[in-house]
Amino acid sequence: MDKLQELTKKLYEEGLSKGKEEGEAILSKAKADAKAIVKKANEEAEAILSKARKEAEDYRIRVEGDVKTASAQALQATKASIESLIIAKAVEPAAKDLRDAGFLKDIITEVAKHFSAEEPQDLAVILPESLQKELEPFVTKELSKAVGKGIEASFSKKIAGGFSIGPKDGSYFISLTEDSFKALVGEYMRPATKKILFG
Repeated sequence: MDKLQELTKKLYEEGLSKGKEEGEAILSKAKADAKAIVKKANEEAEAILSKARKEAEDYRIRVEGDVKTASAQALQATKASIESLIIAKAVEPAAKDLRDAGFLKDIITEVAKHFSAEEPQDLAVILPESLQKELEPFVTKELSKAVGKGIEASFSKKIAGGFSIGPKDGSYFISLTEDSFKALVGEYMRPATKKILFG
């Protein structure tokens, strides 16, 4: 009986010792695995954070660039608007003369005389439709008589003021419309206006 008890006790102690060793090995492995999992999770979290920081910085730089570009474009557009407004105000009084029938009669007569002086030829002139009543009799009677050749007049809604004149064959023409006058004077005024306004 003592031997049986001793054997049972020995088996129990060996089993307990072996179980304890296996438990400690399992616990040790679990701790190592947990450490590795935590380390990997920390590395992944840091990579995600690093990527998020980089994306946020890239987005900030892109937004700053877009804001700077939009600001520069808005400033340029504002400057151009101010410049155009000032030039238009400066040119407008002279351009208004191109809507005056008396003024147009004088200019057209001078230009037409130069055409006939070089080489007598029939002329065509395009005038503002708004001045047709005042200018049509002038062109058909007085102007034709002054230049000694036939002049064909047409009237256009597209011309607010001024005129276009040239040989009837359409080989070339001289244009002094309100729009061409404003564009021409505006181009000469633009650099000086820009310098005065914006340095």
